[in-house]
Amino acid sequence: MHLIDFILHVDKYLEAFVTTYGMWVYALLFLIVFVETGVVVMPFLPGDSLLFIVGAMCGAGLMSFPLATGLLFAAAFLGDQCNYQIGHHLGPKVFKWENSRWFNRKAFDKAHAFYERYGGITIILARFMPFVRTFAPFVAGVANMNRAKFIAYNLIGAAIWVFGICAAGYFFGNLPWVKANLEKIIWGLILVPGLLAIFGAWRAGKNEKAAGTV
Repeated sequence: MHLIDFILHVDKYLEAFVTTYGMWVYALLFLIVFVETGVVVMPFLPGDSLLFIVGAMCGAGLMSFPLATGLLFAAAFLGDQCNYQIGHHLGPKVFKWENSRWFNRKAFDKAHAFYERYGGITIILARFMPFVRTFAPFVAGVANMNRAKFIAYNLIGAAIWVFGICAAGYFFGNLPWVKANLEKIIWGLILVPGLLAIFGAWRAGKNEKAAGTV
């Protein structure tokens, strides 16, 4: 319940933190985004809503927009790189490849081929989907996606995600209507991308099943 309250009222918690601890808020923001994107067991931390609120607070003069977005971009990029490395090194050890009953060579080859072909757009779009953005770089590492390609799309995805949502908060976050409906907007940032991801997975599974019956 405390976590849900923090997610839904992250603006109040951040404002109180800034008032009490000042510049330490930047370290807190870096840690939250890094952990959410870099630790595969922490997909429930507030990402999109946090970036929007940070932008709004910068627009209100409570934080520095260049400093906040720069640190958040670094946290998002490094977090995905960490997650990729975990998947790259941990995946083979967990599955023990061909010697394990849990390893499916055909499934691995399909995942590898998918990330080689569509991995770039997957890494970018996953940024805007709660839970998915935590697992996408891990799976890319397990699937042995080309490292250089992953780094390039990770940079692009982190830049679009951080600067895009923070800019939206900066320009619109302090409008009276937005402030009055902030909790609904936060719910929207959580639920809408999640529902789109579920629908996309359902459609992909349905199409794959249909192709298998042909």
